[in-house]
Amino acid sequence: MAVAQQRRAVTASVPAPIGGWNARDSVAEMNPMDAVVLNNFFPTPSQIQLRKGYTQYATGITGQVDTLMQYSGGSTSKLFAAAGSVIYDVSSAGVATSVVTGQGSDRWQYVNASTTGGNFLTAVNGTDAALIYDGTNWIKYATTSTAQTIGSLTSSGTTCTVITSAAHGLVTGNQVTITGASPSQYNGTFRITVTNGTTFTYTALSAPATSPASPLGSYTVAKFITGVNSSNLIHVNLHKDRLYFVEKDTLNFWYLGVNAISGAATSYPLGAIARNGGYIMAMGTWTLDAGYGVDDYAVFITNNGEAIVFKGSDPSDPNDWALIGVWQLGQVFARRCFFKFAGDLLLITQDGIIPLASALQSSRLDPRINITDKIYYAVSEAADLYNAEFGWQIHYYAKQNMLIFNIPVIGGQQQYVMHNITKAWASFSGINATCFEVYDENMYFGGNGFVGKFYDGLSDNDANIKATCQQAYSYFDARGQLKRFTMVRPILFTDNGTPSVLCGINTDFDTQNNIGQVSFNPALVSVGIWDTSTWDDFDWGGGNTISKQWQGVTGIGYAAGIILNIASQDIDVRWASTDYVMERGAVL
Repeated sequence: MAVAQQRRAVTASVPAPIGGWNARDSVAEMNPMDAVVLNNFFPTPSQIQLRKGYTQYATGITGQVDTLMQYSGGSTSKLFAAAGSVIYDVSSAGVATSVVTGQGSDRWQYVNASTTGGNFLTAVNGTDAALIYDGTNWIKYATTSTAQTIGSLTSSGTTCTVITSAAHGLVTGNQVTITGASPSQYNGTFRITVTNGTTFTYTALSAPATSPASPLGSYTVAKFITGVNSSNLIHVNLHKDRLYFVEKDTLNFWYLGVNAISGAATSYPLGAIARNGGYIMAMGTWTLDAGYGVDDYAVFITNNGEAIVFKGSDPSDPNDWALIGVWQLGQVFARRCFFKFAGDLLLITQDGIIPLASALQSSRLDPRINITDKIYYAVSEAADLYNAEFGWQIHYYAKQNMLIFNIPVIGGQQQYVMHNITKAWASFSGINATCFEVYDENMYFGGNGFVGKFYDGLSDNDANIKATCQQAYSYFDARGQLKRFTMVRPILFTDNGTPSVLCGINTDFDTQNNIGQVSFNPALVSVGIWDTSTWDDFDWGGGNTISKQWQGVTGIGYAAGIILNIASQDIDVRWASTDYVMERGAVL
C-alpha cells in the first residue's frame, strides 16, 4: 500500500534589504534585496539600521524655522535661524537669542564670502533689504552711497547723534563710517538707528570727552547696493570672486565688483536667451573639466527648467564672458534647487535630483541620469502633489554618508535619504523639518519653535522611533512552486534593551501592511559609569545582543516578503537578515 508523502518544511535566508527603497521597478521583478517600503530604516553597506533621532537644540523661537544660515569666518562660526519676522542666534544649545527683528519674510538665501576686509555672510529674501553679517553685527544694505554734510554731531554718554544738512536716505540697520571728528571717540564704523529723515544715532565704543564734536568730521556709507532695490533680490551666489544676485520674478541677474561685498550692482538680462520665458529661479556654480582643464561655469536655471550656462568671470567683458549653451530640463519649482555636491551640481526638478554633469550631456528622456532614479515614481508623485509647498532642499551629511532630500509633505515633512556609498534610498518620517544646515560638522534642522539636532540620540526628542519595511518579494529559488509560509525570524542586533517588533509576510505582491501598529514602553535601565559608579551596585552595559526570535505567520503563495514594524527608544537596532520556514507544494 502506498504511503502518503509527508509535508516537508524547508528554510531559506534572505539578507536585509540593503539595496534600499525601490519605487521604480515592478514588484514582480524587484531584486529581493530591495524594499517596496523602507521608512525610518537607513540602508548601510552591510545591514539596515533603525534611523537615529533628534533633540531640540535651540528653543524659545516663535513659529516655524524656515531658514538656517551658517556663518563661517575663519576660526569663527555661527548658526542663525529665521522664523517669522525674527532672526535668532542659535550657535549654542539652549534658548535662542533674537538678533534681527521686523523682517517681512523668513525664507532667506545666503552665501559666505571672504575679502581682504573680513568674512561676511550676505542674505536676501526678495521682500526685505538685503542683510550682511560681519562676524559681529547684522547690517542692512543701504540703498544709497551718497553721504550728506554733517550739520551737528553731539553725544550723551556713548550715544552719538548726527544731524545732516539734507535728507540722508538711510534706515535703521545701515552702517556708516565716521572720520575726522574730534574727540576721536566719535570716529569708527557703526550700525545706526534712524530717528527721522535728517537724524540718526549710533553707539560709540566709549563716551566722547566733549560735546558737540569739533571739528564735525564726515561720514561715508559703509555697506550699500545701488542700481537695484535690494529688497527685490531673492537669490545670491558667489562665483569667481563676485557676488551675483537674482532679481525676483524677472530674467535679470545683478553682480558686484571683484572681491566686493557692497557697491554698485550691474544688471545682465537673460530675456533674449531664455526661450521659454518665466523667471530665474536660482544660480549655481558648476565645476567641469571640459578637456582643457577644470573650470567653474555659471549656471542659471529658470522656473520653466531652462539651464543657461556661461563661461568666464566678468559679465561686462564680451571677450571673457561667453554663453556655452541652453538646455531644457524638467520644471523647477523650489528656490533652494541647487546643491554643490563634490565636483558636480545637483538640481531639483520635476523629474527628481539631476546631476548637471549627466543632465547636460544626456537627454531628459533618459531618467537613469537622475540620482533619484530608483525612487523615480515616488519623487515624481511628491513633485506633483507638493510642488507649491515650501521646504524642498538637498543637503549632505558627511558624518553619516547621507544625502538628504527634504520633501514638504502636507501635514508633516518627509526626507528621502541616500547612502552615498551604496546609493541606496530610504524614507524618513517624524522629523518635521523645513530646512537643514551643517554647523560644526553636525546637521541641524528647522522645526516649529525650535532648531533640532539631527541624528542625535536614539529617540525623537524622547519619543519612540517607529519604522516599517516591506521587503521585496522572493521566489526562494522555486518560481513556479506554491508555498505555505509558517514562520519568519528577523536577525536583529540590539543594545541596551529589546525593541517592540511585529512581523508578518505578504505573498504574491500584496503590499498592504496588515500587521497593525507596534507600541513600545521603554524600560529605564541604569548602567554604571566607569570611575564613577560603585562596583557591584550597578549593571554594566555590554555589547550588541543578537535577537533571533521565530514568529508565526500565515501565507500561501509563490513569492513572499517580510513586513517588519519596529518601535524603539534609546536602543540601537540593526537588521542583518531574515530566515523563513515554508512548505513547498506542487507546481500548479
